[in-house]
Amino acid sequence: MGTNTAKGPMDTRLVYNKLKRWHTRLPLHWLLAALVAVNGVALLLPGLEAAYALHPWSWTNWMNTGVTWTFLDPSNLLAVSRLMIGAALAIMALGLIFRARIAWGAALLLLACSGLYYLLRSNIHTGLLVYTIVIVALLLLYWRRFDRSSLAAGSLFAILGATSLLIYAVLGTLYLGNEFHPHITDVATAFYFSIVSMSTVGYGDITPQTIPARLFTASIIILGITVFATSISVIAGPIIGGKIQRLVKGKLTKPMRKNHIIIAGVTPLAQNVYQTLHERGHNITVIVPPATSHNYPEDADIIVGDATDAEILKEAGADQALYLLALRSDDSENAFIILASREVCSARTRTVALANTATHLRKIRQVNPDIVFSLQSLGAEILARMVTGQSIDNNLVTSMLFPTKPEETPQP
Repeated sequence: MGTNTAKGPMDTRLVYNKLKRWHTRLPLHWLLAALVAVNGVALLLPGLEAAYALHPWSWTNWMNTGVTWTFLDPSNLLAVSRLMIGAALAIMALGLIFRARIAWGAALLLLACSGLYYLLRSNIHTGLLVYTIVIVALLLLYWRRFDRSSLAAGSLFAILGATSLLIYAVLGTLYLGNEFHPHITDVATAFYFSIVSMSTVGYGDITPQTIPARLFTASIIILGITVFATSISVIAGPIIGGKIQRLVKGKLTKPMRKNHIIIAGVTPLAQNVYQTLHERGHNITVIVPPATSHNYPEDADIIVGDATDAEILKEAGADQALYLLALRSDDSENAFIILASREVCSARTRTVALANTATHLRKIRQVNPDIVFSLQSLGAEILARMVTGQSIDNNLVTSMLFPTKPEETPQP
């Protein structure tokens, strides 16, 4: 009975830890993207149906000269807003799949607009309003999941901004068409005037004649400059920033990779060793496996790559290093790092391999690193000597770190 009582809390903690790891690895951004897309579709479909009802036989009738745009009546502008918000939410759902922070912010703004739309309607959609509030709460709760600056998401944001502005300009131009000279009565002319105004070209062949038309044209120009400048910064910013960062790292950091220490791995031991060596003023280069999170400082000299590749070791300056520490969590990878170092490291570079499991000590020693470090073996020996009252001195630690090879064991 005592054993069962002891195992109960332990089993509960194990289940809790498993659930916590499962929750951390769960791709919630896919689920949130799907929820946002559903909200967008809920807004988009009724708007398309309302628009199609105006010209049920042919969508191309909208492009004909002289068409009376009853769709631009003030009573229908709310439906236009619904259509634009729904389409924008569907596009931002794609950005959420890439875990882009800009898509996360835009989705929150669009969801707030959709919630406002539901409130402004005479028959309030309570279910959709609650659904929108729940999505906003989930996005705010899991905001840490959206921490990437994605070029694809930036491109989607740029396309969304330009498309929304173009729709606004075309619809507004058609709505105020009689206040321009000459009058604007068809989509093609409205599209032409919108592009000319958004790009601030201004040929002067179509001019606003009234104050509302002039203010509207000024809004197109200001928004056009803003959207285009923001789009360029969103798309080109990560590219230019990445190239500058690689340039700075390549030009300034690489020459310092001499008489330094290389740490391969992101294990807690590796990060603690980095911190200790850094505090003592050593130059350190860290090799981090691809797609692996770590807690190294932002100003650390980090190379993302496979340390078992000789080319990565060359990039890290292994031929000029004092030490190469293979501190990965996989003992086989540590062994392969030592093997790869033979092609690059000079005779003065000392290699250290971590043995995470005591049973792998012999196998790691077969690749002949200068030092084999095993926390399990060292800790077990020290604790055993403390319990039995045996002495612990430097010779013990040295003999464990630098074991005598079997063939060098003196014969009795």
